[in-house]
Amino acid sequence: MSEIMSVGDIAFPHLGIYLRNVPKSFTVFGFTIALYGVIIATGMLLGVCMASHEAKRTKQDPDAYWDFALYAIIISIIGARAYFVIFKWEDYKDNLLNIFNLRLGGLAIYGAVIAAFITLFVYTRIHKYNVRLWADTGVQGLILGQIIGRWGNFTNREAFGQFSDGLLAMRLPIEAVRSNDISQALMEHVADGVTYIQVHPTFLYESLWNLGVFALMMLYKKHKKFDGEVTLLYLGGYGLGRAWIEGLRTDQLLIPNTGMAVSQLLAIALVVFAVVVDLAVRTHMKKTIKESEEQ
Repeated sequence: MSEIMSVGDIAFPHLGIYLRNVPKSFTVFGFTIALYGVIIATGMLLGVCMASHEAKRTKQDPDAYWDFALYAIIISIIGARAYFVIFKWEDYKDNLLNIFNLRLGGLAIYGAVIAAFITLFVYTRIHKYNVRLWADTGVQGLILGQIIGRWGNFTNREAFGQFSDGLLAMRLPIEAVRSNDISQALMEHVADGVTYIQVHPTFLYESLWNLGVFALMMLYKKHKKFDGEVTLLYLGGYGLGRAWIEGLRTDQLLIPNTGMAVSQLLAIALVVFAVVVDLAVRTHMKKTIKESEEQ
């Protein structure tokens, strides 16, 4: 490929993939619809279908999960936006109305995940469901939605990393990318006359990583030792990948007055939490079994 790229081009040069005129949106009856939104909505729908299917397999009421999804999706979107705004407050404090303008971008998946778990806890308490069983069921749909949803970042030309010359390196036209997503370190690899950046496709890394975690969850769920263990596998598995991938990204949300990425720290904390809780529950179960055998 030449050193000049058109605004709609996306390339993976070491894979020999050169895509031309990849759209960010399309028009229906005069209305512009962002592909990002379509992909996210598709991920949500298929995620709920996955949870409903798992509910049926485990003798639960699938319809209850569709009812729950009505609340969870709305609250998760609010959570995703709130998380982003909190850690980008400098960009919003002087124009509060922009907080509600989602067309400018700005959703953080961890905010959505936190909101979804809070909603799950409240919903199961109100309806007297087994919260750990519900969590095990719901996270299977959640991670499927994440696998699909990350491709919205692809069409949006966002959620990428620093310079890369690896096998999966991705090229994006500079004019197609938000200027504040291009770091100084990244620009140091852009030669005179070159109109593109070459980066880690972190959206792809995360989608593939989540696919691997999803596969592990599918293989392990029939062998789980207690309700909630699939949820711990999700938290630890996703957190482990996110802790690595977040360190590559140029658009990290930082804790104010520090150079620390909040999502990276949260990911590490979730890995530790998942391992500690799993070991604690297993130890308690073994102790209980041993005591019952001695009686």
